[in-house]
Amino acid sequence: MKLLRHGPPGAERAGALDGQGRPRDLSLLVEDITPQWLSPDKLRALAAIDLERMPLLPADTRLGPPVGGVRQCIAIGLNYRDHAREAALEAPTEPIVFNKAVTALAGPNDELPLPPGSTATDWEIELAVVMGTAARRVPASQALSHVAGYCLANDVSERDWQLRRNGQWTKGKSFDGFGPLGPWLVTCDEIPDPQALPLQLALNGTVMQRGSTADMIFPVAHLVAYLSSFMTLQPGDVVLTGTPAGVGMGRQPPRYLHRGDVLTLDGAVLGTQRQRVA
Repeated sequence: MKLLRHGPPGAERAGALDGQGRPRDLSLLVEDITPQWLSPDKLRALAAIDLERMPLLPADTRLGPPVGGVRQCIAIGLNYRDHAREAALEAPTEPIVFNKAVTALAGPNDELPLPPGSTATDWEIELAVVMGTAARRVPASQALSHVAGYCLANDVSERDWQLRRNGQWTKGKSFDGFGPLGPWLVTCDEIPDPQALPLQLALNGTVMQRGSTADMIFPVAHLVAYLSSFMTLQPGDVVLTGTPAGVGMGRQPPRYLHRGDVLTLDGAVLGTQRQRVA
């Protein structure tokens, strides 16, 4: 099942893709896709809806982040071996954890606003994990049972604020619009193995990142178990799992985003994103 949210920012409503990949409006039955709709029982109820009887959405309908009411967005740094190499850093022995403000979350095709004066805004295609049930000190063998599903993400990063402004990475990761998410949430029944997903990002039509979640240093089950060892993960929490090589900072010379640039992201079953830098 592929769940989505549609409508203007702040007023999104529930939707889903039907069997032919067409977006349908679920708001007559479910107002919004929020954390309380991500439990196994609620997901089964959503899966039982006859989507063919739900209204089709117009082709130009805006899509928002596929989950509303997100409590926190947690991110993992340097979780691909090739990305650690391009950053000239040792592969971590434990996950590097930081927070990304939930106010950064945006729709998958929303314009990407450059922060005032920014000359070092960068891209990072990632697999996002969305929690379905609370996870507190869970073993890796049980971790995926707490996940509602997965979606595509762009962990946009302002490198000067991230690395040179005397603070945690959160500073460079949390500007408005710096967290495009979606286009939809793919439930776990459609992705039995989150370590077998291709990821590709192109800038103005030129491929910059091409990788696979198989190359993660710490797989999804390990990350959920690790995070739950020192915090309780709640339904709707979003975990960004790291990016493969090919970010702008790693190029020689570095290539950062400018107004008018267009990013296109492809995650196969996770769908596609397109952001124009505004």
